This record gives sequence, C-alpha cells and structure tokens, in this order.
Amino acid sequence: MKSKWILAVLVIALGAGIYGGAVLATPAGGLTTSTLAKATADDLNLTGRAFTTTTTADGRAHLTGVWLASIRTLGLSDLYVIDNKIAPGGTTGWHSHPGPSIVFVVAGTVTNYTSDDPSCAPHVYTAGQSFTDPGGQDSHVLHNEGTAVAETIAVQFVPTAAARRIDASAPANCPSS
Repeated sequence: MKSKWILAVLVIALGAGIYGGAVLATPAGGLTTSTLAKATADDLNLTGRAFTTTTTADGRAHLTGVWLASIRTLGLSDLYVIDNKIAPGGTTGWHSHPGPSIVFVVAGTVTNYTSDDPSCAPHVYTAGQSFTDPGGQDSHVLHNEGTAVAETIAVQFVPTAAARRIDASAPANCPSS
C-alpha cells in the first residue's frame, strides 16, 4: 500500500514539474493571418551591390555611396508571404520564428516589442514603413494600439519543414500580451 502512495506522489510531482517547465504562451487576439504565398527554395546565395561614383576635378573617381545586400542559406528553405490584420486593441501574442522576416506595414500602426531589448521599449511603425525580425531566439509581439485595423505583410525565410511561428511566453521585462 505504501508503494502505491509513493508512486502517486511521484506521478503528481512529475506532472507538476512538466507543467511548471512548459511554455505558457501569450494568446493572440484580434489577429487574422493569411498565407499569400509559400514556396520551397534550394540553397540561396543572393547578393546585390550598387555603387555610386562621382569624378573629382582632378579626374579621380570618388565613391559616394555604397549599398550591399546578402541573403545566404544552406539547405532547403520554405519562403512565405504572410498577411496579418490586427484589429484595434489586438495582438499577435508573443512568438518567434526560426528564420528572418522582412515586415511591411501596409495599413494602420503597429507597435513592436522584442525580448532582446532589455528595456522592452516600444517601436512604432506606420503604413509605408518596414522593419526586420532576425528570427532565432528573439521573441516579439505586435500590438495595434491605434483605432483602425493595422495590416502587415511579412516575407519570411524558414528552414524547410520547420514551424513558421513558435508561440512564446512573455519575457519578464515586457508586457504579457
């Protein structure tokens, strides 16, 4: 009989340990997400360079502007184009992505909070602006703190077969949702 009690206590303790270690994700609210496009791509090695030169009075070329871009992946990638509409007062909930994203704000205003910012300062973006999400361990949340629907279009690079979005709990230094 005593062994049954010990077994019951161990099962309860194990269950509490598993529950206590679980990620308690913050829920999204007022969010509608649509996948506009998805494709799989082989290794990517994209580079772009643009240089502007002017000629000085003595005939020497002078570099006046440099623009460089590079995206490189090894292995297959799933590429997504995602449309998010966030109602006033809505949120994406805290989450991360396994790869980088380029986010365009196409309507309204969104406020982005990131876990890698020790002060968890709000970063506000309005229609016509964009921002990047590096992906990886950094988690973030978007809020619509305005009075009109906000809309973002994200281009995401994700390792093939990986989850595009990983729900996360709010960092201790940031808002809970």
